[in-house]
Amino acid sequence: MSAAGAAVNIIATVCARGGSKGLPGKNLRSFAGKPLIAHTIAQALACPLIGGVFVSTDDERIAEVARECGAQVPYRRPAELATDGAPKLPVIEHLVQHIEATGRRIDLIVDLQPTSPLRTASDLIEAIEASSRAELVVSVTEPSHNPYFSMAEARPDGTLRPSMPNRNVSRQQAPVVYGLNGSIYVWRRAALAHAATAGFWTVTIVPYVMPRSRSVDIDALEDFELAEWYHARRETDMP
Repeated sequence: MSAAGAAVNIIATVCARGGSKGLPGKNLRSFAGKPLIAHTIAQALACPLIGGVFVSTDDERIAEVARECGAQVPYRRPAELATDGAPKLPVIEHLVQHIEATGRRIDLIVDLQPTSPLRTASDLIEAIEASSRAELVVSVTEPSHNPYFSMAEARPDGTLRPSMPNRNVSRQQAPVVYGLNGSIYVWRRAALAHAATAGFWTVTIVPYVMPRSRSVDIDALEDFELAEWYHARRETDMP
């Protein structure tokens, strides 16, 4: 992949805290015979466009497993960036700055959520190739409900109102909407630096659409079980 005739330097980042309230220990929980995080690291290492995989974690066991899987773990994440309330973009920016301090030039950052094990190699390649069209490519899926047509909000008195008031449209007339599935983010370097302080929606964004069958984000046990079911079905369907 090249831009303006020069090679593009691409890395993958994986941010994995040790603490999880929804499903404790989920990043190391066995999924299809391997720790969950191992699937994301393997996908990134297998992508020919990515030149290195770097993990940010506060947990020594996660760091150990990540290294065993072939990722680089340059440091233990600072405590202030490892709390439940710590936003993710400063965590990625912190990691990228650390890598750059070693003299490495970085043009694109492919941030991969370790709780999204169902993405494929073609997903990574296609999302990266779409990065020429915007400052950020984000993976999305079509949601089961559309806020213009079938979603409602609760009023303080407990009654419901449409999420999009005065949008009296049919299902066929409703605009297409997407849900961010969290699986893949492809950042241009300057856009990441800007968004880390100014906010996610302050850069230009284009979607990379994935089917629901590859868009499960594991946060609770039922998500884990659903992802296992999709994975097993995919393995069964393979020739």
